[in-house]
Amino acid sequence: MRKHGWWLAILLVAIVAGIGWYWRPRLVQVSKPAQGTAVEAIYASGQVEPGVQVPITTRSAGQVTAVLVQEGEAVRRGQILIQLQDDDLASGVAELAARAELARQQLQRAEVLWRQGFVAAAERDAAASANKAAQAALLRSQAQRRFLQLVAPADGEILQRDVEVGQVVSPGQALLYLACCAPMRVVAEVDEEDIGRVQQGQPVVLGADALPGKTFDGVVSSITPKGDPLTRSYRVRIAIDQPERFRVGMTVDANVILARRERALLLPRSAVREGLVWRVQDGRLTQVRVTTGASMGDQVEIRSGIGPDDLIVSVPDEQLAVGQVVRIRQAEAGPARTGSAP
Repeated sequence: MRKHGWWLAILLVAIVAGIGWYWRPRLVQVSKPAQGTAVEAIYASGQVEPGVQVPITTRSAGQVTAVLVQEGEAVRRGQILIQLQDDDLASGVAELAARAELARQQLQRAEVLWRQGFVAAAERDAAASANKAAQAALLRSQAQRRFLQLVAPADGEILQRDVEVGQVVSPGQALLYLACCAPMRVVAEVDEEDIGRVQQGQPVVLGADALPGKTFDGVVSSITPKGDPLTRSYRVRIAIDQPERFRVGMTVDANVILARRERALLLPRSAVREGLVWRVQDGRLTQVRVTTGASMGDQVEIRSGIGPDDLIVSVPDEQLAVGQVVRIRQAEAGPARTGSAP
């Protein structure tokens, strides 16, 4: 009996100690929800591209004798960009020009003689036909020679040069690339899970590693109707408010703004675990289910479930329990931040 009495006493002491440990006030760090602007956005990565990119190609094979522009140079419509060797065609044009002039003179003489009745109408018609043939041959040769001069089809900027003097080129080979006809834009790839929420006209916030610390405004201008089956994404084109600040090929981070809510309740992301938060009321813990909204860096928007004056445990752990007595330590309030969904 004594032995059983000792074990019973030890068990009672352990139970009392456990209860005391469980209900002893525990120190937890709490914070009130901050109020700020919540921005719900879709993130995408893209590149700066010219509005229109035109390859400058040759229709004739030949050797390049002059390249008259450099990369980054502004050009005007009709300006000669590249000259191919045209010695043979130049002499051919001169010969055909002489023949065309002779045919014209012969036609003039035939017209005079026909009016005076010295030649038949058939001779006059033959001279007219010979003149037309000579003029057509001259025009054809002149056009072929012009093909050896590559000119700018529109005002623009030379993006890329892939040719050097002395190089022999083939028909259809792209020698230069010209940006023209429209301002630069951003082309971003949006995941197929998010593309349904992207619409034409939505505002976009842009940032680039090449322009640190700066953001730029944009707007969704178009969405490609067909996605890429390999990347499972859709191409979204974004018009830029300040295209002159960018260069073609820059990598850009794009945040397509879906919604912006002022005076939203924001909590540290660490305070929310699987849609639940720990709230301190009258010195005890309660667990509350909340509805979250936009995620912004280390903060998350709370749409419903708690109020602006509630004390919420900032970093809960597995040892917390409903009804547990706690002592609180107020976390330092930081500025409410805005951001975009990852």
